[in-house]
Amino acid sequence: MTRTLALVPLLLTVIGVACTSPASTDPAPSTTAAPAPAPTAPVVHDGRAIEITGNDTMKFSVTEITASPGETLSVTLVNIGTTPKFSMGHNWVLVAAGVDIQPFLVASAEAVTTDYVPTATKKDQILAATRLLGPKERDTVTFTAPTTPGRYEFLCSFPGHYQVGMRGVLIVQ
Repeated sequence: MTRTLALVPLLLTVIGVACTSPASTDPAPSTTAAPAPAPTAPVVHDGRAIEITGNDTMKFSVTEITASPGETLSVTLVNIGTTPKFSMGHNWVLVAAGVDIQPFLVASAEAVTTDYVPTATKKDQILAATRLLGPKERDTVTFTAPTTPGRYEFLCSFPGHYQVGMRGVLIVQ
């Protein structure tokens, strides 16, 4: 109980509630305006920038990416749709070569708490992934392309989106 009571002033401080007496002699609040926030710096990509959009028709704007073995890529997914995230969220997941997609999709559908990316059961099959995006959101993932030439599938793992065609391929050559 004592420990809980000791946390109350700390909690009030964190949420910004002042603990002053009614007869406080604190000076009047400052009338100077807070400085304007600094402009947002442009996103710096560590690798070759690739932007892909996803929309309410469950299609990616880019379905084929070519890369050199070991090339660093920065894939930015932008959800340009308008349907709410809970019913039409999009992500971008790159899987390893030779992954059996159907079991991967089943595991994805069960991975609600990790944005439909099955990191608990299929982590070894995931090469890169963005977070799940709602309308007008964007996320960038930077990764190194595999060093082994081949075809590596990417997809939206939100339930049903792969089946409708929200997928593509990274070709390493």
